[in-house]
Amino acid sequence: MSTPLDILKKYWKYPKFRDTQEEIIEAVLGATNTIVLLPTGGGKSLCYQIPALLSDGVCIVVSPLIALIQDQVNSLKEKNIKAIALTSQLNQDDVILAFDNLQFGDFKFLYLSPEKLQSPFIQEKIKQLKVSIIAIDEAHCISEWGHDFRPSYLQLKILRELQPNATFMALTATATQKVLEDIQQNLEIDGAVIFKKSFQRSNLNYHVITTENIYGKMLQIVGKIGGSVIIYTNSRKQTKEVSKFLIKNNFKSSYYHAGLSTNEKNTSFNNWMQNETPIMVATNAFGMGIDKPDVRVVIHINTPNSLENFIQEAGRAGRDEEMAYSIILTNKSNLFDTTNKFKTNLASTKFVKTVYNHLNQYYSIAFGELPTQLFNFSIQEFCFLYKLKLLQTYNAIKTLERENIVSLDENYSKKSTLKFLISNKQIFDYSNNHPSKSELIQLILRSYGGIFDHYTIINEFSLSKKLNCSKKEIVKHLNDLHSNSIVNYSYANTTSKLSFLVTRDDNYTINSISKNIEQQNNLKLKKMEAVISYIQNTKTCRNIQLLSYFNERITEDCGSCDICKAKIKPKNSIEIISNDILNLLNEKLLSSQEITMLLNYSDSEILNSLKNLLEKNKITITSQNKFKRNF
Repeated sequence: MSTPLDILKKYWKYPKFRDTQEEIIEAVLGATNTIVLLPTGGGKSLCYQIPALLSDGVCIVVSPLIALIQDQVNSLKEKNIKAIALTSQLNQDDVILAFDNLQFGDFKFLYLSPEKLQSPFIQEKIKQLKVSIIAIDEAHCISEWGHDFRPSYLQLKILRELQPNATFMALTATATQKVLEDIQQNLEIDGAVIFKKSFQRSNLNYHVITTENIYGKMLQIVGKIGGSVIIYTNSRKQTKEVSKFLIKNNFKSSYYHAGLSTNEKNTSFNNWMQNETPIMVATNAFGMGIDKPDVRVVIHINTPNSLENFIQEAGRAGRDEEMAYSIILTNKSNLFDTTNKFKTNLASTKFVKTVYNHLNQYYSIAFGELPTQLFNFSIQEFCFLYKLKLLQTYNAIKTLERENIVSLDENYSKKSTLKFLISNKQIFDYSNNHPSKSELIQLILRSYGGIFDHYTIINEFSLSKKLNCSKKEIVKHLNDLHSNSIVNYSYANTTSKLSFLVTRDDNYTINSISKNIEQQNNLKLKKMEAVISYIQNTKTCRNIQLLSYFNERITEDCGSCDICKAKIKPKNSIEIISNDILNLLNEKLLSSQEITMLLNYSDSEILNSLKNLLEKNKITITSQNKFKRNF
């Protein structure tokens, strides 16, 4: 009969980290407190899951993201291992039942967020459990110098009081030496054994390519790569835009971001995993649960937010130990936009205070009051009402959440759907006979494709802004159309749920966290500057740069990054490139972008060669901006 350990061993896919995993598991089974720093794909979760299954008692796992928790719990359930996640979706009775299962049933894992742990009720329930292991995932969040600092992590040492006999583990994929020291100090696990594997990946080639035609270069790369591809962007809108661009150019692509419904995410993810759509275009929300060995290239078409994020995302390529690539596509405009957007969307102390005051006004919270209910929250409507910038406001609310002043649960978000039930001609007739509905119907037809064929997610607030009316009016009109069997309309609040965690005290509340806000903003600035420095440094081996950032010192060049290749690769002469261009132009007229895509030279080399050919009158430019060879 297979044991849980036998089942889990099947998931030891990458022999590179197996010896280290076995050492960690042996240490944990020996009741040794550990700090585990393994790169992305190193199998950190197995390091506490296996010893937990072989120990008597429950394993408590603290994780910062609900989606990450849910992914881990689902993964365990698929292996017939019982696990419970304490999320905001559970009411008091559900929580009591969960702890009864943990105490008297055969449930082995309890996943919860650091915020949940601050509840005295939860603390008392944890105290009653028999706990073998406490695993702190994403432990870098405990350090003010980490790339995702969360003050709630500083309260996790309460677990030592609640369960003094449990074995402690702190796990992360990215941490500098300063962050490692903070983890050890703030969790009060002096004398912990630190297991740390190098970030060096001999099969992963790092390249930074400067190009004015980022989409064109992207097509050129994916056209040459066999296997799966991940393309990271910094905006939800761009994921869809880039995916459509790829499909238009005959590539099979999906897209993924946090704003998609659960079904949409699952469909996109599964299609990619099964190679039905080998190219995934995504924001950094695409990361949890990715364990695909044949990713051949990870492309960043925007500047990554930090080197910590970058090395995690790049590390999703080449897990099968075969040759793989991490590529950043960039140019001066791209870097300027990164700096400009960072400064524009930064949530300063003053702006955070403004947003906090508006939130209290929005829900009519009196001074000195602490409401206990969850509020429906639509950030678009909130920003529209107070004339605030969307991203900057979102950053401010996330700051308030990080400081435990409010809680924003985006998992409540539901989408309204619409589908026309009658033909296009019947719609036209209906519009003529019902002029009050005509403008809305025409806007819907212009805004949403395929609305006759399948249910389409719509945004009532967006429609209301375009028609200069209230959202309530749009909902009323759509309900009328539904009642008349013109459409099938399912209304759902496109909202998150927001709750207040402290009593309203405007000045004190924000003033008390102002130092944290400014420190975190300065840290984000330094991390962004580190990324830009990495991109602009064309002298030092990419591997040496990255490893140095994480306090690893190596002196030998990797020989495979773009900088090392440039050192050993003879420069192409203008004559060689010009001949290749002329050969291309023997066949047909081509634009400079098309030539760049077809030839494996840098943009600057091709442009210089085109300029040379124009000066020698060997080519001319047509009225359609195509190059033509002069015979």
